[in-house]
Amino acid sequence: MTTALDLTVTPAAPRVWRDEQRYWRGLTAATADREPPVAVIGLEALIHNARSMLERANGVPIRVASKSIRVRAVQDAVLALPGYAGVLAYTLPEALWLAETVDDVVVGYPTADRDAIRRLAADENLAARVTLMVDSIEHLDLIDSVVAPGGRLPLRVAIELDASFQAPGLGRLGVWRSPIVTVDDATALAREIVSRPGFALVGMMAYESQIAGVGNRPKGNPVMGRVIDWMQTRSAAELADRRGAVVAAVRGIAELEFVNGGGTGSLESTSADPSVTEVAAGSGLFGGHLFDTYSRFTPAPAAAFALPVVRKPRPDMATLLGGGWIASGPPAADRLPEVVWPRATRMQAREMAGEVQTPLSGRGAAALAVGDRVWLRHTKSGELSEHVNEFCVVSGEQVVDVVPTYRGEGKAFL
Repeated sequence: MTTALDLTVTPAAPRVWRDEQRYWRGLTAATADREPPVAVIGLEALIHNARSMLERANGVPIRVASKSIRVRAVQDAVLALPGYAGVLAYTLPEALWLAETVDDVVVGYPTADRDAIRRLAADENLAARVTLMVDSIEHLDLIDSVVAPGGRLPLRVAIELDASFQAPGLGRLGVWRSPIVTVDDATALAREIVSRPGFALVGMMAYESQIAGVGNRPKGNPVMGRVIDWMQTRSAAELADRRGAVVAAVRGIAELEFVNGGGTGSLESTSADPSVTEVAAGSGLFGGHLFDTYSRFTPAPAAAFALPVVRKPRPDMATLLGGGWIASGPPAADRLPEVVWPRATRMQAREMAGEVQTPLSGRGAAALAVGDRVWLRHTKSGELSEHVNEFCVVSGEQVVDVVPTYRGEGKAFL
């Protein structure tokens, strides 16, 4: 994809976002001729985040998690930076699309998309570039049922290891993903893979969501923060021991090209694990407000969106058109978009961020007039891209590029 987006340049205004008035007013001025909703990427903020993630990874290569961006131009610009290599895709159809231009794409989740499996198996170029994720013999059987081993090219596969943590007194912490937990689990599946024609075992993955996806400084709850610190420290140690043993055992069965782990929130601990050859990250590039609750790093608010004020139900209120861009996960206040400019505004408890409108009150809302715009940040990073067709890339008070999202390119994967 042709784009002017270049993350190798020296930022014109380093850390400009720390001056809130300058940053948000600059975004407003830059996009004044564009009708909201409008989504922006602050170029200097994006450069800062990309470089900060490299520092936190301590020299371990970062595989770009495309689900957390969903903008090809941004993904390509990040991959042009030394230290980033390959893509971690969400679905196989997305991976096949990205593999037209990217030569190393790992699908982070197992697939049951039969049409996509047929396409992969029939294309020598794609089969060499795309790696499937499996965690059971059933996944192998499904692939074989779609295209028999004798009628396809060998398919690259990786085993996903469960990275959850059994915490004393708290029980299982982490997302429910793979059933592969122990050395015996992993080696049994690895032996099955290498014994079956039509497959090549090339990698492993383990995603420690209880570290990467959980902020350790929840707002207004310092006691919970200490509990999370305790849990994450012990979880990282347990996983390093277990993953190290599993990887060593599987390497005795197959030559692994990569062992992937972690996410934006765990770059430090995951990269310190000697069994890991690469880390995965993407959300930290855009810096959704989820990461405001982490003590280990502070990403810049690189991605944001503006909505228009369309009514004043009272002099001290302002109502935005739309706004219910709710993040996935357990329903809670931290899934809502956050109003970041103007400050001193609050949503209404009985409406919050709504599908059709978002009423605001407070000093900031009182100063707003119909036609003004309000800036918000999404909780998660890549999900914002599903709501807009394009991002305006802003440097200072100028739009220096306009890049399409997956949606803007006519793609809706999942």
